[in-house]
Amino acid sequence: MAALVETRDNGALRDQKPVSARLSGVSASVGRVRLLLIRHGQTPANVAGVLDTAAPGPGLTELGERQARAVPHALRDENVQGIYASRLVRTQLTASPLSSERALDVVVHDGLHEIEAGALEAKSDESSIKAYLDTIIRWGTGELDARMPGASDGHTFFGRFDAAVAEIAGAHDDTVVVFSHGAAIRAWVGARALNASGEFTLKNPLDNTGVAVLDGSLAHGWDLVSWAGTPVGGESLVDRAAPDPTGEAVE
Repeated sequence: MAALVETRDNGALRDQKPVSARLSGVSASVGRVRLLLIRHGQTPANVAGVLDTAAPGPGLTELGERQARAVPHALRDENVQGIYASRLVRTQLTASPLSSERALDVVVHDGLHEIEAGALEAKSDESSIKAYLDTIIRWGTGELDARMPGASDGHTFFGRFDAAVAEIAGAHDDTVVVFSHGAAIRAWVGARALNASGEFTLKNPLDNTGVAVLDGSLAHGWDLVSWAGTPVGGESLVDRAAPDPTGEAVE
């Protein structure tokens, strides 16, 4: 998994050792889609270390707004055909600068929202965070019947996220950008990438505006090309003091 490391060239995405041997900005292979899953910019809940998954959710911090403004430059070489966001406002705000730059509307898709915390919503204590993450880990090992306390099970999460990705991929033949959430991206990529695992995505952090790049199709499946855990705008946009339970590495 060490090959799935992403480096930057003047802030643009550049795959160090891509599975498909392609650099960023090159069109997806025939019949395949290049899928960029980007976590939203920083929110007050991320700073406080609070599980905040309910709609509409918080907006962005000042740092989160700067992270969002860095996205268009970082993706300047990508042939973006579509921009998607979840129903939670933080993803839509993060998508806004790219939408303006590319003159593409942000399509809000209900299936892309964060894994619901249920009875753990608004909690920040260690036991609640552990219960949330442990449930996601169980899903990653195939225990999809495991239910988040007071919320849904793994079947429900993967069912709605799979359906969203299928609809998005079916509408495009090149690069699409999907703004989603830390736990959702890590869980879905860990379960659905042919060359990665839930252990990999949980042990590697996904900071605000970190991005997972996948290449694939509904028929072939998805290859993880790169995993950039830090903000697309660079290290200067990292908040090392924020607890951020859904983005930090899980030991």
